[in-house]
Amino acid sequence: MNESKSRGGRAAAFFDLDRTLIDVNSAVLYARFERRAGRISAWQLLQTVANTLLYHLNLLDMQKAYAAAVAHYRGVPEQDIRERAQLFFAHEVKGRLQPGAQASLASHRRQGHPLVMLSSSTCYQAAIATQTWGLDDWIANRFETMEGRLSGTFCQPLCYGPGKVELATRWACEHRVDLQKSYFYSDSYSDLPMLQAVGFPVVVNPDPRLKKHALRSGWPLADWSRVSAEAFTPEAVKSSY
Repeated sequence: MNESKSRGGRAAAFFDLDRTLIDVNSAVLYARFERRAGRISAWQLLQTVANTLLYHLNLLDMQKAYAAAVAHYRGVPEQDIRERAQLFFAHEVKGRLQPGAQASLASHRRQGHPLVMLSSSTCYQAAIATQTWGLDDWIANRFETMEGRLSGTFCQPLCYGPGKVELATRWACEHRVDLQKSYFYSDSYSDLPMLQAVGFPVVVNPDPRLKKHALRSGWPLADWSRVSAEAFTPEAVKSSY
């Protein structure tokens, strides 16, 4: 595992959003939401579904896909995006927090660990989810604006793959957190760099490549769709290493 750049700090718990805290990929849900409102075409919806499948198989060029998606919103007032995000989250995401996610959040909260959402979703969704589910902070993709409107570009690095590690390391340094004492929960092989950057990686309902890697590495696997409120704790994670 990689050496943390914030040695001597405290532990934190980082959580991916899609297929980890919640049971689906929210990008597809959001595309359907936008299609119902007539803000994207049927072809754009199909592209999102296809990209989600490629993402799950770790075959997607995320930089290219994200750039195309964000460019569609060039010129849209940021306040409109925030309002859409609120409505979307309330109707499509809020009720999807997995039982195991609830248990893990509660257990880490009792330990006094900062709870951090670390997601390739938008900053708008991450902020709402963090507030709704009682996390302490979020790290997600941010978007450039000009005079209150989206510029159609995202801030670098993309919060994906190695970019997650870069952004999480910055956050850890600013908050006196030691990544080698910390936890990260994810379903996706694309999160392998971040899983390797923490002391206690946990694989949740993983995609095939991540499951294979986790079994080879001796990392704990969790099924958060069925776990009871007492079944998964930070102590249980540590004892598995």
